[in-house]
Amino acid sequence: MARALREELLDRAHAGTLTVRNDPEASPTAFPFKVAELPGTVSEPEVAAGRRRVCDLGFLRTPVRGPRGLVYRCAAEPVAAYVRKGGDPADTRGRRCLCNGLLATIGLAQRRPGGRAEPPLVTIGKDLSFLPRLSPDASPYTAADVVRWLAAGVR
Repeated sequence: MARALREELLDRAHAGTLTVRNDPEASPTAFPFKVAELPGTVSEPEVAAGRRRVCDLGFLRTPVRGPRGLVYRCAAEPVAAYVRKGGDPADTRGRRCLCNGLLATIGLAQRRPGGRAEPPLVTIGKDLSFLPRLSPDASPYTAADVVRWLAAGVR
């Protein structure tokens, strides 16, 4: 996770002000995601509304049989494109581009015309009870720290 997002998430979690909500519509695959509400991310309705719908990475596209053969569609792509490929417009409501959002979360946001960067989409579970034990002072931690912490708890 990009440092600024990680620090904001840790600070809010330690202060008890972090909100994580189930978003059954976010994923184009219809899998419910737990989304952390952080400023500047697509968890904010105005950020989500300001993002132009585009599916240019395609990691979660679904192959479907179209009138002229196999096509790939994503419920987070432009609605007209999704419908043209035989999709139901109702399936696009509230969908977020996880491919771009998750890459932006790790600091690899694509740049759009005009210099605008793709906004992040931060996902995390609702049970954050491990944080005070893993990072008692809200300091950053690494994946290696997590593995050590998990291994110590197994014994």
